[in-house]
Amino acid sequence: MRSALFLCAALAAFQPSHAGSVEDGVMAALGNRLFPVVSSMERSGTTTPVRSMLAERDRRLARCADDAVCKLDASRWGSDEIGIVAGAAAARERSEAIRRELTGLNAILEIYGKGGVSRYPQIDGPIGKQGSERLAADVAVAALLSEVGRAETVAALDPSIGLALALLDVNNRLDAIAFEPIDGGLNADAFQHARTLDWSRYPYTAIIVLGAGPDDLTTPLSARGKLHVKVAAQRYFDGKAPFIIVSGGAVHPRDTRHVEAVEMRRALIERYKVPAHAIVIEPYARHTTTNLRNAARLLISMKAPMDRHALVLSNPRHISYVESAEFATRNQNELGYQPGKVGPRTSPFDVAFLPSQEVSRVDPLDPLDP
Repeated sequence: MRSALFLCAALAAFQPSHAGSVEDGVMAALGNRLFPVVSSMERSGTTTPVRSMLAERDRRLARCADDAVCKLDASRWGSDEIGIVAGAAAARERSEAIRRELTGLNAILEIYGKGGVSRYPQIDGPIGKQGSERLAADVAVAALLSEVGRAETVAALDPSIGLALALLDVNNRLDAIAFEPIDGGLNADAFQHARTLDWSRYPYTAIIVLGAGPDDLTTPLSARGKLHVKVAAQRYFDGKAPFIIVSGGAVHPRDTRHVEAVEMRRALIERYKVPAHAIVIEPYARHTTTNLRNAARLLISMKAPMDRHALVLSNPRHISYVESAEFATRNQNELGYQPGKVGPRTSPFDVAFLPSQEVSRVDPLDPLDP
Protein backbone atom coordinates (compact mmCIF):
# COMPACT_ATOMS: atom_id res chain seq x y z
CA MET A 1 0.00 0.00 0.00
CA ARG A 2 2.76 2.38 0.98
CA SER A 3 4.69 1.55 -2.20
CA ALA A 4 1.58 2.23 -4.30
CA LEU A 5 1.09 5.59 -2.60
CA PHE A 6 4.76 6.37 -3.17
CA LEU A 7 4.39 5.50 -6.88
CA CYS A 8 1.33 7.74 -7.22
CA ALA A 9 3.19 10.59 -5.57
CA ALA A 10 6.19 10.07 -7.83
CA LEU A 11 4.02 10.09 -10.94
CA ALA A 12 2.24 13.20 -9.75
CA ALA A 13 5.58 14.97 -9.44
CA PHE A 14 6.13 14.51 -13.16
CA GLN A 15 2.71 15.87 -14.17
CA PRO A 16 2.41 19.41 -15.55
CA SER A 17 1.46 21.93 -12.91
CA HIS A 18 -1.29 23.39 -15.08
CA ALA A 19 -3.64 22.25 -17.78
CA GLY A 20 -4.39 23.76 -21.15
CA SER A 21 -2.99 23.80 -24.67
CA VAL A 22 0.51 25.01 -25.47
CA GLU A 23 0.45 28.33 -27.32
CA ASP A 24 3.04 29.05 -30.01
CA GLY A 25 3.95 32.70 -29.50
CA VAL A 26 5.41 33.07 -32.98
CA MET A 27 2.30 31.71 -34.68
CA ALA A 28 0.10 33.89 -32.48
CA ALA A 29 2.08 36.98 -33.47
CA LEU A 30 2.06 36.04 -37.15
CA GLY A 31 -1.67 35.34 -37.11
CA ASN A 32 -2.43 38.63 -35.39
CA ARG A 33 -0.29 40.41 -37.95
CA LEU A 34 -1.67 38.79 -41.10
CA PHE A 35 -5.21 37.93 -40.02
CA PRO A 36 -6.03 40.40 -37.23
CA VAL A 37 -9.79 39.96 -37.51
CA VAL A 38 -10.31 36.25 -38.26
CA SER A 39 -7.55 35.12 -35.87
CA SER A 40 -9.32 36.93 -33.04
CA MET A 41 -12.72 35.32 -33.75
CA GLU A 42 -14.15 32.38 -31.84
CA ARG A 43 -16.98 30.15 -32.97
CA SER A 44 -18.99 30.79 -29.86
CA GLY A 45 -19.23 34.44 -30.83
CA THR A 46 -20.50 33.83 -34.35
CA THR A 47 -24.02 33.45 -35.73
CA THR A 48 -25.78 30.12 -36.23
CA PRO A 49 -25.25 30.14 -40.04
CA VAL A 50 -21.53 30.71 -39.51
CA ARG A 51 -21.27 27.90 -36.96
CA SER A 52 -23.17 25.53 -39.25
CA MET A 53 -20.87 26.36 -42.15
CA LEU A 54 -17.77 25.88 -39.99
CA ALA A 55 -19.09 22.52 -38.76
CA GLU A 56 -19.44 21.40 -42.37
CA ARG A 57 -15.86 22.49 -43.00
CA ASP A 58 -14.81 20.37 -40.02
CA ARG A 59 -16.56 17.35 -41.50
CA ARG A 60 -14.88 18.00 -44.85
CA LEU A 61 -11.51 18.14 -43.14
CA ALA A 62 -12.17 15.01 -41.06
CA ARG A 63 -12.84 13.00 -44.21
CA CYS A 64 -9.24 13.66 -45.27
CA ALA A 65 -7.87 11.64 -42.35
CA ASP A 66 -4.06 11.81 -42.70
CA ASP A 67 -4.00 12.95 -46.34
CA ALA A 68 -2.14 16.29 -46.25
CA VAL A 69 -3.03 17.27 -49.83
CA CYS A 70 -6.69 16.59 -49.12
CA LYS A 71 -6.46 18.78 -46.00
CA LEU A 72 -4.97 21.52 -48.12
CA ASP A 73 -7.94 21.42 -50.52
CA ALA A 74 -10.45 21.09 -47.69
CA SER A 75 -9.00 24.15 -45.96
CA ARG A 76 -9.59 26.44 -48.92
CA TRP A 77 -12.39 28.98 -48.44
CA GLY A 78 -15.11 29.05 -51.06
CA SER A 79 -16.59 32.39 -52.03
CA ASP A 80 -19.90 31.38 -50.49
CA GLU A 81 -18.18 30.48 -47.19
CA ILE A 82 -16.33 33.80 -47.14
CA GLY A 83 -19.62 35.53 -47.83
CA ILE A 84 -21.32 33.84 -44.87
CA VAL A 85 -18.64 34.95 -42.41
CA ALA A 86 -18.29 38.44 -43.87
CA GLY A 87 -22.05 38.87 -44.10
CA ALA A 88 -22.45 38.17 -40.40
CA ALA A 89 -20.13 41.05 -39.44
CA ALA A 90 -21.91 44.03 -37.94
CA ALA A 91 -19.61 46.71 -39.36
CA ARG A 92 -18.76 47.19 -43.02
CA GLU A 93 -15.05 47.66 -42.29
CA ARG A 94 -14.96 44.38 -40.39
CA SER A 95 -16.78 42.61 -43.21
CA GLU A 96 -14.28 43.91 -45.76
CA ALA A 97 -11.38 42.89 -43.52
CA ILE A 98 -12.75 39.34 -43.24
CA ARG A 99 -13.05 39.05 -47.02
CA ARG A 100 -9.54 40.39 -47.50
CA GLU A 101 -7.98 38.15 -44.86
CA LEU A 102 -9.65 34.93 -46.01
CA THR A 103 -8.77 35.71 -49.62
CA GLY A 104 -5.17 36.18 -48.49
CA LEU A 105 -5.33 32.92 -46.56
CA ASN A 106 -6.39 31.14 -49.75
CA ALA A 107 -3.40 32.69 -51.52
CA ILE A 108 -1.03 31.24 -48.92
CA LEU A 109 -2.58 27.78 -49.32
CA GLU A 110 -2.25 28.00 -53.10
CA ILE A 111 1.28 29.41 -53.27
CA TYR A 112 2.98 27.75 -50.30
CA GLY A 113 0.87 24.59 -50.27
CA LYS A 114 0.55 23.81 -53.96
CA GLY A 115 3.47 25.74 -55.41
CA GLY A 116 1.20 28.12 -57.27
CA VAL A 117 2.64 31.16 -59.02
CA SER A 118 2.74 34.29 -56.89
CA ARG A 119 2.43 37.84 -58.17
CA TYR A 120 6.22 38.15 -58.00
CA PRO A 121 7.66 34.64 -58.46
CA GLN A 122 11.21 36.01 -58.58
CA ILE A 123 11.04 36.75 -54.84
CA ASP A 124 8.01 34.86 -53.49
CA GLY A 125 7.14 31.20 -53.22
CA PRO A 126 7.82 27.97 -51.34
CA ILE A 127 11.24 26.41 -50.94
CA GLY A 128 10.15 23.29 -52.82
CA LYS A 129 9.06 23.59 -56.42
CA GLN A 130 5.62 22.55 -57.62
CA GLY A 131 5.38 18.77 -57.79
CA SER A 132 8.65 18.21 -55.92
CA GLU A 133 9.27 15.84 -53.03
CA ARG A 134 10.41 18.81 -50.94
CA LEU A 135 7.10 20.62 -51.39
CA ALA A 136 5.12 17.47 -50.56
CA ALA A 137 7.23 16.88 -47.45
CA ASP A 138 6.82 20.48 -46.26
CA VAL A 139 3.05 20.34 -46.77
CA ALA A 140 2.89 17.12 -44.76
CA VAL A 141 4.85 18.68 -41.88
CA ALA A 142 2.74 21.84 -42.02
CA ALA A 143 -0.42 19.72 -41.79
CA LEU A 144 0.96 17.98 -38.71
CA LEU A 145 2.00 21.29 -37.15
CA SER A 146 -1.47 22.72 -37.63
CA GLU A 147 -3.09 19.57 -36.25
CA VAL A 148 -0.90 19.66 -33.13
CA GLY A 149 -1.74 23.34 -32.72
CA ARG A 150 -5.42 22.98 -33.46
CA ALA A 151 -6.43 24.12 -29.96
CA GLU A 152 -4.36 27.30 -30.14
CA THR A 153 -6.22 30.56 -29.83
CA VAL A 154 -5.06 31.90 -33.20
CA ALA A 155 -6.92 29.05 -34.98
CA ALA A 156 -10.04 29.15 -32.83
CA LEU A 157 -12.30 30.07 -35.73
CA ASP A 158 -11.09 27.49 -38.24
CA PRO A 159 -8.12 25.09 -38.65
CA SER A 160 -7.27 26.63 -42.01
CA ILE A 161 -5.74 29.58 -40.17
CA GLY A 162 -3.27 27.29 -38.42
CA LEU A 163 -2.45 25.49 -41.67
CA ALA A 164 -1.73 28.72 -43.55
CA LEU A 165 0.54 29.94 -40.76
CA ALA A 166 2.31 26.57 -40.58
CA LEU A 167 2.99 26.69 -44.33
CA LEU A 168 4.71 30.04 -43.91
CA ASP A 169 6.62 28.68 -40.93
CA VAL A 170 8.03 25.61 -42.68
CA ASN A 171 9.11 27.85 -45.56
CA ASN A 172 10.87 30.21 -43.15
CA ARG A 173 8.67 33.14 -44.21
CA LEU A 174 8.19 34.89 -40.90
CA ASP A 175 9.19 38.23 -42.41
CA ALA A 176 5.97 39.95 -41.35
CA ILE A 177 6.86 39.83 -37.64
CA ALA A 178 10.64 39.83 -37.75
CA PHE A 179 11.07 43.38 -36.45
CA GLU A 180 8.03 43.98 -34.30
CA PRO A 181 7.39 46.25 -32.54
CA ILE A 182 8.68 48.54 -35.29
CA ASP A 183 9.27 51.42 -32.87
CA GLY A 184 11.53 49.23 -30.71
CA GLY A 185 14.73 47.33 -31.36
CA LEU A 186 16.92 49.08 -33.93
CA ASN A 187 14.40 51.94 -34.19
CA ALA A 188 14.10 52.68 -30.47
CA ASP A 189 16.67 55.51 -30.42
CA ALA A 190 15.20 57.20 -33.49
CA PHE A 191 11.63 57.12 -32.19
CA GLN A 192 12.80 58.51 -28.87
CA HIS A 193 14.69 61.28 -30.68
CA ALA A 194 11.59 62.15 -32.72
CA ARG A 195 9.59 62.90 -29.58
CA THR A 196 11.65 66.01 -28.76
CA LEU A 197 12.65 67.06 -32.28
CA ASP A 198 12.11 70.54 -33.74
CA TRP A 199 11.12 69.47 -37.25
CA SER A 200 11.11 73.06 -38.51
CA ARG A 201 14.93 73.14 -38.44
CA TYR A 202 15.14 70.91 -41.52
CA PRO A 203 13.97 71.35 -45.13
CA TYR A 204 12.75 67.72 -45.29
CA THR A 205 11.27 65.38 -42.70
CA ALA A 206 13.38 62.39 -43.76
CA ILE A 207 15.64 61.00 -46.45
CA ILE A 208 13.89 57.83 -47.67
CA VAL A 209 16.54 55.51 -49.10
CA LEU A 210 15.25 52.82 -51.44
CA GLY A 211 16.83 49.38 -51.25
CA ALA A 212 18.65 47.58 -54.05
CA GLY A 213 19.31 43.91 -53.46
CA PRO A 214 22.41 42.05 -54.70
CA ASP A 215 22.34 39.26 -57.28
CA ASP A 216 23.65 36.52 -55.00
CA LEU A 217 22.86 35.08 -51.59
CA THR A 218 26.20 35.90 -49.94
CA THR A 219 26.57 39.63 -50.65
CA PRO A 220 25.01 41.68 -47.82
CA LEU A 221 24.82 45.04 -49.62
CA SER A 222 24.80 45.50 -53.39
CA ALA A 223 26.90 48.00 -55.31
CA ARG A 224 23.80 50.14 -55.89
CA GLY A 225 22.95 49.87 -52.21
CA LYS A 226 26.39 51.22 -51.37
CA LEU A 227 25.79 54.11 -53.75
CA HIS A 228 22.44 54.92 -52.14
CA VAL A 229 24.00 54.85 -48.66
CA LYS A 230 26.89 57.14 -49.64
CA VAL A 231 24.59 59.77 -51.14
CA ALA A 232 22.23 59.49 -48.14
CA ALA A 233 25.08 60.13 -45.72
CA GLN A 234 26.04 63.24 -47.68
CA ARG A 235 22.47 64.51 -47.59
CA TYR A 236 22.22 63.87 -43.86
CA PHE A 237 25.42 65.72 -42.98
CA ASP A 238 24.34 68.55 -45.28
CA GLY A 239 21.41 68.98 -42.86
CA LYS A 240 18.69 68.04 -45.34
CA ALA A 241 16.67 65.99 -42.82
CA PRO A 242 16.85 64.75 -39.23
CA PHE A 243 16.32 61.10 -40.20
CA ILE A 244 17.36 58.61 -42.82
CA ILE A 245 14.69 55.96 -43.42
CA VAL A 246 16.32 52.93 -45.04
CA SER A 247 13.66 50.83 -46.74
CA GLY A 248 13.82 47.26 -47.99
CA GLY A 249 13.21 43.72 -46.75
CA ALA A 250 14.88 40.37 -47.42
CA VAL A 251 14.00 40.44 -51.09
CA HIS A 252 16.69 39.92 -53.72
CA PRO A 253 17.67 37.34 -54.63
CA ARG A 254 14.90 34.99 -53.62
CA ASP A 255 15.61 33.20 -50.32
CA THR A 256 18.20 35.73 -49.20
CA ARG A 257 18.46 36.25 -45.46
CA HIS A 258 20.01 39.72 -45.82
CA VAL A 259 17.54 42.49 -45.02
CA GLU A 260 18.28 45.53 -47.17
CA ALA A 261 17.28 48.07 -44.52
CA VAL A 262 19.46 46.44 -41.87
CA GLU A 263 22.49 46.24 -44.15
CA MET A 264 22.10 49.89 -45.20
CA ARG A 265 21.82 50.93 -41.57
CA ARG A 266 25.00 49.03 -40.73
CA ALA A 267 26.88 50.77 -43.56
CA LEU A 268 25.64 54.21 -42.53
CA ILE A 269 26.89 53.70 -38.99
CA GLU A 270 30.13 51.84 -39.67
CA ARG A 271 31.30 53.64 -42.81
CA TYR A 272 29.94 57.15 -42.35
CA LYS A 273 29.41 57.48 -38.60
CA VAL A 274 25.77 58.48 -38.95
CA PRO A 275 24.35 58.34 -35.40
CA ALA A 276 21.96 55.48 -34.67
CA HIS A 277 19.26 57.89 -33.46
CA ALA A 278 19.12 59.37 -36.96
CA ILE A 279 18.41 56.08 -38.75
CA VAL A 280 15.03 54.33 -39.04
CA ILE A 281 14.76 50.90 -40.59
CA GLU A 282 11.74 49.95 -42.67
CA PRO A 283 12.48 46.21 -43.08
CA TYR A 284 9.30 44.98 -44.78
CA ALA A 285 8.97 46.59 -48.23
CA ARG A 286 9.66 44.37 -51.19
CA HIS A 287 8.68 46.77 -53.97
CA THR A 288 8.97 50.48 -54.70
CA THR A 289 5.24 50.89 -54.03
CA THR A 290 5.62 49.64 -50.48
CA ASN A 291 8.94 51.42 -49.95
CA LEU A 292 7.05 54.70 -50.10
CA ARG A 293 3.89 53.47 -48.38
CA ASN A 294 5.73 51.98 -45.42
CA ALA A 295 8.09 54.95 -45.06
CA ALA A 296 5.08 57.27 -44.99
CA ARG A 297 3.49 55.11 -42.28
CA LEU A 298 6.65 55.39 -40.21
CA LEU A 299 6.63 59.19 -40.55
CA ILE A 300 3.05 59.23 -39.26
CA SER A 301 4.08 57.05 -36.31
CA MET A 302 6.97 59.40 -35.56
CA LYS A 303 4.60 62.40 -35.51
CA ALA A 304 6.38 64.06 -38.40
CA PRO A 305 4.54 67.04 -39.93
CA MET A 306 2.64 65.53 -42.83
CA ASP A 307 2.31 68.84 -44.66
CA ARG A 308 6.03 68.83 -45.41
CA HIS A 309 8.04 66.89 -47.99
CA ALA A 310 10.40 64.00 -47.46
CA LEU A 311 13.24 63.29 -49.89
CA VAL A 312 13.23 59.98 -51.78
CA LEU A 313 16.73 58.81 -52.72
CA SER A 314 17.93 56.12 -55.10
CA ASN A 315 19.97 55.77 -58.29
CA PRO A 316 19.01 58.10 -61.17
CA ARG A 317 17.19 55.44 -63.20
CA HIS A 318 15.11 54.37 -60.21
CA ILE A 319 14.17 57.94 -59.35
CA SER A 320 13.02 58.46 -62.94
CA TYR A 321 10.73 55.47 -62.45
CA VAL A 322 9.34 56.96 -59.22
CA GLU A 323 8.45 60.10 -61.21
CA SER A 324 6.77 58.13 -64.01
CA ALA A 325 3.11 57.66 -64.86
CA GLU A 326 3.83 53.92 -64.94
CA PHE A 327 4.68 53.98 -61.24
CA ALA A 328 1.53 55.97 -60.41
CA THR A 329 -0.54 53.37 -62.24
CA ARG A 330 1.18 50.55 -60.38
CA ASN A 331 0.42 52.21 -57.04
CA GLN A 332 -3.24 52.44 -57.97
CA ASN A 333 -3.40 48.82 -59.11
CA GLU A 334 -1.48 47.27 -56.20
CA LEU A 335 -2.29 49.57 -53.27
CA GLY A 336 -5.57 51.08 -54.41
CA TYR A 337 -4.28 54.65 -53.89
CA GLN A 338 -1.20 56.86 -54.19
CA PRO A 339 1.07 56.74 -51.09
CA GLY A 340 1.91 60.39 -51.65
CA LYS A 341 2.55 63.08 -54.20
CA VAL A 342 5.84 63.04 -56.06
CA GLY A 343 7.26 66.54 -56.22
CA PRO A 344 10.15 68.17 -58.07
CA ARG A 345 13.39 66.36 -58.80
CA THR A 346 16.10 67.95 -56.66
CA SER A 347 19.10 66.06 -58.15
CA PRO A 348 19.75 62.97 -60.27
CA PHE A 349 19.47 60.95 -57.03
CA ASP A 350 16.53 62.65 -55.28
CA VAL A 351 12.92 63.59 -55.68
CA ALA A 352 10.64 65.39 -53.23
CA PHE A 353 7.74 63.35 -51.85
CA LEU A 354 4.71 64.52 -49.86
CA PRO A 355 3.25 61.53 -47.97
CA SER A 356 -0.50 60.97 -48.01
CA GLN A 357 -2.74 60.08 -45.09
CA GLU A 358 -4.14 57.42 -47.42
CA VAL A 359 -1.28 55.14 -46.33
CA SER A 360 -3.21 54.51 -43.12
CA ARG A 361 -5.70 52.48 -45.12
CA VAL A 362 -5.45 48.70 -45.13
CA ASP A 363 -4.20 47.42 -48.45
CA PRO A 364 -4.91 44.14 -50.27
CA LEU A 365 -3.23 41.44 -48.20
CA ASP A 366 0.27 40.42 -49.15
CA PRO A 367 1.39 37.80 -46.60
CA LEU A 368 4.99 38.94 -46.62
CA ASP A 369 4.46 42.66 -47.01
CA PRO A 370 2.35 44.05 -44.17
